[in-house]
Parts: sequence; structure tokens; C-alpha cells
Amino acid sequence: MSKKKIDKVQEQGQLTPAQQVKSDWKALVDKLSYKAIVTNIPYLAFVALLCVLYISNNHRAVEMQREINAEKKELKELRWRYMDIKSQLLYTKMESEVIINAANLGLKPLMLPAYKIKADSISKQ
Repeated sequence: MSKKKIDKVQEQGQLTPAQQVKSDWKALVDKLSYKAIVTNIPYLAFVALLCVLYISNNHRAVEMQREINAEKKELKELRWRYMDIKSQLLYTKMESEVIINAANLGLKPLMLPAYKIKADSISKQ
């Protein structure tokens, strides 16, 4: 059936369901025709631009998340290294370790408490 006949039958309200589906498909094809596409080029270009922006933004977010994860991993390793060095320093500063390290240099701990030496003032002649 031609479009004129379909329009005429529609006006009379005598379309069968099969004819109505067929006319709906024809209307859809008319909307997607070359002329319809040409008239909607600005809108289609805008949609394409939005798609490109969405993809690039998503890619940038994924890369940024990877960088953040790498930085977190490095920070965690540095924190463990700091804690290890700090505990080694605390162990090295213990009195018993200081005595052992001083013995390697030939120094011995005092057996007597510390005392002051006072000099008498002697007159010079």
C-alpha cells in the first residue's frame, strides 16, 4: 500500500494491526532517512563529542586510580621501612647495646660512681 492509501485508510480508522505495524515501521524509516540525518547533523555531532569526552574522562579516571594505588603501595612500604629503622634505633640505644658497642672500641663502663675533682688554689711563687 502506498502512503496516500495508508493515510486515507487511517483517516477512516480501518487499519488492521498488520497494516498499523507496517505503517509504524515506515514512519521509523522515514525518520532515519538521509534527509533526517542531514538535518540533525549538529545534534549528532554534539552526541559524538559527548561520547568522546565521556570515554576520555573515563580513561583519565582509570589512570589516576592506578597512580593513586601505586602511591599508596609506595607509602605503605616507606612506612614499614620507617618503623623498622625506628625499632632498630631504639634497640641500639639500650644501655646493654651501648656497653657492647663501647667494648668493641676498648671502652669499659665505670665501676664507681662519677666524682668531681676539686683543685685547691695554690699560690704561685
